[in-house]
Amino acid sequence: MQGKGLIKTFAILLALLSIYQLSFTFAGMRVKKQAHQYANGDFKKEKQYLDSLNKLPVYNLLGMKFTYDEVKKREMNLGLDLQGGINVILQISVKDILKDLANHSHDPDFNRALKMADDAQKSSDKPYLDLFFEAWDKVAKESGKKLSDPRIFGNKKLAGDIEPGMPDSEAKKVIREKVDEAMVSAFEVLRKRIDKFGVTSPNIQRLGKSGRILVELPGAKDAERIKKLLQSTAQLEFWPGYKQEDYLPYIQTVDQIIARKYGNATDSTQAATASLSSLIVKGGYGPVLGYFAIKDTAKVNRYLQDPEVVKARPDNLRFAQFLWGKRDEKADIIPLYVITGNADGIPPLSGDVITDARQSFDRLNKPAVSMTMNAKGAKIWEKMTGEAYKNGSTIAIVLDKVVYSAPTVTNGPISGGRSEITGNFTIEEAKDLANVLRAGKLPAKADIIQSEIVGPTLGKEAIHQSKVAFAFALLLVILWMIFYYGGAGVVAGVVLLINLLYVFGILSSLKLVLTLPGIAGIVLTIGMAVDANVLIYERIREELRSGKNIRAAIADGYKNALSSILDANITTLITGFILFVFGTGPIQGFATTLIIGILASLFTAIFLSRIFIEWWLDKGKRMTFSTKFTENWLVNVDFPFLEKRKLAYMVSGTLIAIGLASIFTQGLNPGVDFVGGRTYTVRFPQAISANEVADELGKVFVENGHQIKPEVKTFGAANQLKITTKYKINATGEEADREVQQKLYEGLKPYLPKGMTYDDFISTKGEKAYGLMQSIKVGPTIADDIKKGAVWAIIFSLLAIFIYILVRFKYWEFSVGAITALVHDVLIVLGVFSLTYKIMPFDMEVDQAFIAAILTVIGYSLNDTVVIFDRIREFFRLHPSWDPKKVINKALGSTLSRTLNTSFTTFLVLLVEFIFGGDSIRGFIFALMIGVIVGTYSSLFVATPVMYDLMKKRFSKIHKGKKK
Repeated sequence: MQGKGLIKTFAILLALLSIYQLSFTFAGMRVKKQAHQYANGDFKKEKQYLDSLNKLPVYNLLGMKFTYDEVKKREMNLGLDLQGGINVILQISVKDILKDLANHSHDPDFNRALKMADDAQKSSDKPYLDLFFEAWDKVAKESGKKLSDPRIFGNKKLAGDIEPGMPDSEAKKVIREKVDEAMVSAFEVLRKRIDKFGVTSPNIQRLGKSGRILVELPGAKDAERIKKLLQSTAQLEFWPGYKQEDYLPYIQTVDQIIARKYGNATDSTQAATASLSSLIVKGGYGPVLGYFAIKDTAKVNRYLQDPEVVKARPDNLRFAQFLWGKRDEKADIIPLYVITGNADGIPPLSGDVITDARQSFDRLNKPAVSMTMNAKGAKIWEKMTGEAYKNGSTIAIVLDKVVYSAPTVTNGPISGGRSEITGNFTIEEAKDLANVLRAGKLPAKADIIQSEIVGPTLGKEAIHQSKVAFAFALLLVILWMIFYYGGAGVVAGVVLLINLLYVFGILSSLKLVLTLPGIAGIVLTIGMAVDANVLIYERIREELRSGKNIRAAIADGYKNALSSILDANITTLITGFILFVFGTGPIQGFATTLIIGILASLFTAIFLSRIFIEWWLDKGKRMTFSTKFTENWLVNVDFPFLEKRKLAYMVSGTLIAIGLASIFTQGLNPGVDFVGGRTYTVRFPQAISANEVADELGKVFVENGHQIKPEVKTFGAANQLKITTKYKINATGEEADREVQQKLYEGLKPYLPKGMTYDDFISTKGEKAYGLMQSIKVGPTIADDIKKGAVWAIIFSLLAIFIYILVRFKYWEFSVGAITALVHDVLIVLGVFSLTYKIMPFDMEVDQAFIAAILTVIGYSLNDTVVIFDRIREFFRLHPSWDPKKVINKALGSTLSRTLNTSFTTFLVLLVEFIFGGDSIRGFIFALMIGVIVGTYSSLFVATPVMYDLMKKRFSKIHKGKKK
């Protein structure tokens, strides 16, 4: 074996690097365990303990001391499903950016184009900007207007960039640049906010040109706080407030209009409250009209927006703004402010002038936010406070259209540009607000269109389940290899352990995220890593049976197995890369570990196993490649595979027909990934009926008078449910999320522990026994994108495989045979899911994870097929005079030991993962188990027979030519 010294050096260095890198993970785990024990379940206390260690040495490695901050930066990154956290995709509103660039133009043609783009976006995956331009081109044909019209983009804001009269083609380039600049700004603002939040290893990235931004915060425990932090646009405005004598006469007029229009309503509740004044539960002062019950806010808004009410406004209130104040959760009431406005909606002073913001305490020692302004802002602020002092009025401090406070000015004009925001803050809220203001405002609103929130309890359980599954699968595979191959099996076990060290070390070194599907990928790698060793050992056994001595058999065995190993693993790598490109989040995690695992197993199986075997022989020891039980297993198999192909076609055809009939009649069970909606995992203190809960939730999820009954299924244990609802599916804002969760809580309250509040129910701040454990949201637009991505992933995978096999085996018939087997396997897996998803006691949704399973099945099945094709090609070369049918039957028989051995070990590790792994991936593993069975069958009885039937004439010509 050439280059042995170099290979040894590389292997040792990689092992040392992996051990060094992984040591930080174990150090971090030790510190976190100490913190958890110290805090005794108190989330804040645990966080404070860990924060106190950030700059202190906690790990000593051969005299090198590392602080906890340094340990965190070097330890392995765990995904949400293994430690809890939040993963969201934010949609930055391109529409809002366009409206801002156009100075909120009221031009009817501009707004018509925006409306057309809105409608088109519902059924298109094109970027919003492209849809707007397409809509504008249609509108412009009718109106003759240009984008550079002074009433649209040819305004003062874009002066110098877009001049009146500029052709649309040039204006579009400028608008694209401005929109992209806004996206970059949004990305930077979000990054600054996240950096200040203090989450270990956050991930934030732009997703192409779609206006979407991915934010992953593993380990983050306060999901509600984070959602507010991410979605706040931080549009800070300062407006003068009205005094009560300015607006009370108008409110009396409003009451009269409402009483006349709604006083005789058929709804008795609405008739009884047919005035604004009757809804006030606590009197107001200054700019505060009054305090209203939170449940009445929608009614108040409807009254104030009534066209007749708006028309009745006097001149002094023509541009007045009626804005809600900061919500008082404990009192369940909210103040309504009346503040000034103007025609263009531009405030006298905005957050652009803020140079610094800090959490502080007000005169009553309550948390507040102190702000400092630049020179321009300080001058305007002094003027505004001077006028407020003179008039005895107030200045409302408004953030994202919510009034946080409206203080009076009692000591004259305020100079120096200093101001303060108060408003019943907690210290955390005040810190977050200060961070948001320092980071700057978002150029447009950011809606969460996809989210996954995992509580720390589920993460902890997932880690435990994964450890058990992982250890048991590893043990079983090693024991099987020793039982089957004796001494060589021991080498395979050692090499497998080194392979795993490399995989985890590389993941940690590259700062890649380990997820639950990623662990499933590693467990699958354990089974597939054995394949290379099995291929080599089977070839060595053949060489030994032919009479060669041990060293010659080993050399020829490694040499002859190399082609099959490379072909089989390259095809699986193709699938892995396509999964990585088209997948998102956990699926990318699965693909990453699969790719790293395959590369590591190639190195360890081809090089390290041989080094260990030869080292053992050099010591004068005996190396065995079988045991007395397995020595003659599956040797000289003479089975008429091709003669049975018609029977196989009938069996396969029947199974596919049954599956397709089921798919077309009762369909599949699409996950929220593909249809959109919200999914919640809820745990109860007792076993619970899914049907009963579905009926109860249908009573609270009511839209336009119709019950939106959710889909409710037992998920894992009998006291845990998975609830999926399409209620408010098209609403993506924070308010909609809160409304759905509140209704979920209301419907489930009778089944929850007595005394559990809404805040307790949704809390993700620490471990808990019951309540909301996980939530996932997927908007309808992104669901369509995920579906299209899944389809393209399968198409590209099949195309890439077809081309690779065509190149390697030269004849298109080999490619068609392989693709036919893959389609066969996919259809049967789909059929099994369609037939059984209603009766299986675990989740069998068709989602992104299922697509990953399908692509993995494709890769695995192809692995088998390529090894068989490789042996067929070799047998044609070794036995040119044999009849083609005999050649193929013998080739299939000679690979049977390898085929069944690999399939058995892979199925074994999948079975262990299925039994001991987490509930969230059980359907995924089940699909892989079915795939391994049908993939093994199709390699022998579909791919090869199809290839043979297509090549009959070619075989006949070749065989006749050789006879002559």
